[in-house]
Amino acid sequence: MNEPEAPLSLILFSGTDDRLGAAAILATGAAVMGRPVNVLLQYWALDAFRKGQVGMFHGAAPEAGSRGAELVRTSQAGERHWSELLRQAKDIGDVKIHVCAFSMELFGMTREDLDPLVDDIEGVAAFIADAGTGPITFI
Repeated sequence: MNEPEAPLSLILFSGTDDRLGAAAILATGAAVMGRPVNVLLQYWALDAFRKGQVGMFHGAAPEAGSRGAELVRTSQAGERHWSELLRQAKDIGDVKIHVCAFSMELFGMTREDLDPLVDDIEGVAAFIADAGTGPITFI
């Protein structure tokens, strides 16, 4: 009997489209390979998952500069948008998007403020328990 794959756990801190896109690509790749994926949204990443905000442009990391920001903007069109990649990953495999309870409290948000892509709200200890022995990547 094969042991289940260790989950890939991603902590998303940044809410820029380039970093959200990188996380979505990692999540989709892991889902295609049959690995479970846990994503924890903290701080500025949480802000990008507000209801009605997901499809908006969230900029690029400062080191991208204006040229890089424009490249990110054009690369996030249609089916290549990070939110679409996350939807596809969720359709393919066991991909869960959690929101950090502390960040929710800090921003004064409730469950009703979140995009439907978000599965639940949990504390850091629960997220670490979900990660098990798998790697945790901070983006």
